Amino acid sequence: MNLSRNFTLEELTYSRTAVEHGLENVPGPLAFQSLRNLVTSLLQPLRDRYGNTIAITSGYRNETVNLLAGGVKNSQHTKGEAADCYIAEGPLKLLDILKASGLDFDQAIVYRRKKFLHLSYREGFNRRQVICK
Repeated sequence: MNLSRNFTLEELTYSRTAVEHGLENVPGPLAFQSLRNLVTSLLQPLRDRYGNTIAITSGYRNETVNLLAGGVKNSQHTKGEAADCYIAEGPLKLLDILKASGLDFDQAIVYRRKKFLHLSYREGFNRRQVICK
């Protein structure tokens, strides 16, 4: 199921951890709507500006999958509000594009060693918080 021109529900809910443990990783109605908001308000516009593929390494995770994956207890991944994004040029390049875009976002967390950018978006108030780890 397409959530936008370039992003599918399947890629935003796929979890190797869920597969390895035989768990379903299906968002409920609220998390599904949050995924739609994340994609339409942040990920797709960011991809349009980048002009190339943005790989999602982790999107929605139910609470059990999140725990098994080592996620924090109140992770925005469990609410459908976050995705970990990878581009070949690295997370700082994607962060530069995000900053120049003026797009609204809640958090952008740079994971330099793991080479991905955690992006989150929620309806309403977004903190526009940037963190480098």
